[in-house]
Amino acid sequence: MPRQRNAVIVTHRQLATTGTEVKEVVEQLKSVGFDVTIVDNLEAPPFAAGEVQTFNPETEIVIVLGGDGTILRAAELVKGTDVPIVGINMGHVGFLAEFESFQTQDAIAKIAARDYSIDERVIAWVDVWVPGATEPMHDWALNDVTLERADRGKMVELSISVDDVEMSSFGCDGVIVSTPTGSTAYAFSAGGPIIWPNVDALQLVPLAAHALFSRPLVIGSKSSFTLDISEDSSSEGWICCDGRRQRNLPRGSRVVVRQSPNSLRLARLVGVPFTSRLVGKFDLPVMGWRESGKNRGSKESKEDKRR
Repeated sequence: MPRQRNAVIVTHRQLATTGTEVKEVVEQLKSVGFDVTIVDNLEAPPFAAGEVQTFNPETEIVIVLGGDGTILRAAELVKGTDVPIVGINMGHVGFLAEFESFQTQDAIAKIAARDYSIDERVIAWVDVWVPGATEPMHDWALNDVTLERADRGKMVELSISVDDVEMSSFGCDGVIVSTPTGSTAYAFSAGGPIIWPNVDALQLVPLAAHALFSRPLVIGSKSSFTLDISEDSSSEGWICCDGRRQRNLPRGSRVVVRQSPNSLRLARLVGVPFTSRLVGKFDLPVMGWRESGKNRGSKESKEDKRR
């Protein structure tokens, strides 16, 4: 008798209860031999909550029906396991998703045949020391760690160190420490560079820093960022991992971010290069304005000849 195959679907509660997409995916998975569990609770756990798996440890794959935010919720479920995630985009950009909603049938066929590769993604590990604590709090991020001002009307004063060497200090709205996966998210919007997913690196992007040197920094896998909130900062701090797990930090707190020795596994069902995904998802203008103008002029010339 063949071994039972288990899959978990992570989605929005509204999508699970009001739409037909989730029911159709469940039926398709069952028809190819999967036992299916649905997780539709997207509530974020507390900061430093640790691993929060709530599914069968023999789960073969986690399928996300939603956008990138839902994939980040799924990442919380699989953290600390070898279970891969595959996303079917039912959100907006869906940069982390592998397929669009109209490709569901093809995706299920590939999952059933185990016709996919595994993409190991860098995870950021976070140690947070608050004044008076004898042990740090720990958290992690697939996308990014943001350290911002708690008082929206003031600046937070931060000292930035790399490998325990202070590089800069400034008042700012905050900073983003991003993985390569997160380099196309908040960090990109704040002016950071895009880092290819196969690069072992972390980047720091300042947010509205009042300083002469406030460029993004990129460090390697053996290095770390240390962020200290000044004792006389105008505002206390606020930390958030992946836009979900968050808490306020008092003045004098220290945040250390480094690359985790573990990774998170994304299932890749198609062999599309990251560059193609980048061009397609961001709708990049691959034709420059000079070439565009040249082609337009050529077209107008041909039309004039026809007249």
